Amino acid sequence: MSKATKERTQAKRIVQQQRAKERQRRITIWTSVAVVAVLVIAGLVGWGIAAGQENDKTAGLVTPSVAVDDGTAFAVGTGPVTVDVYEDFMCPHCEEFETAAGSTIDQLVAANKVTVRYHPIAILDGASSTQYSTRSAAASAAAAVGGKFSEYHKALFANQPAEGSAGLDDAKLVELGKSAGLGDDFAKAVDDGTYKAWATKATDTAAARGVTSTPTVRVAGKALDAPTAAALTAAVDAAAG
Repeated sequence: MSKATKERTQAKRIVQQQRAKERQRRITIWTSVAVVAVLVIAGLVGWGIAAGQENDKTAGLVTPSVAVDDGTAFAVGTGPVTVDVYEDFMCPHCEEFETAAGSTIDQLVAANKVTVRYHPIAILDGASSTQYSTRSAAASAAAAVGGKFSEYHKALFANQPAEGSAGLDDAKLVELGKSAGLGDDFAKAVDDGTYKAWATKATDTAAARGVTSTPTVRVAGKALDAPTAAALTAAVDAAAG
């Protein structure tokens, strides 16, 4: 083989190698583009599903006009120390707390020591066959709008149904409201489920704030390890300084 022939052969091989590298580079680029495109599409689909679920949960959301704390609670009292009580009307331990500490809370409110923000939430819908937690929380919101939250709150715990039952039906919820002094607007709100989406929203907000069980009681933002009347009084005194 002549020198010229060798040089032409070598040059041809170099060109072939360069073309092979270029093909590989293009394959790598298009593969990367395809992967990114798939990830973007998957992200958009996931966002769309999440947004749709959020919209479903909050469809028809009506925030009670008297709600405080970003529309999640109902305030009782005007004292300087804020007490947040997260509770589910289906929760037996919430009823126990209400029975044990309700009168203490009333005394602290009367003495103008605390502002109690009640957060009715629905974490025990699975403990009834009728989503009683959501329905009762929604009914308490209607009672708050009617100016009778405290009275209705006590009535719900005094008539708490057993876990695993159907819970009180809407007719009974209306009956309790009437006994507390509420009228037709309250009854219509219960029958229409006006505040059910709000109850779901309030529950989601509580979860985002780290509430994982009920009752959860926070005094000046600090959770009580054991929510008892004595612990509540001590925490209020400490917060008042």
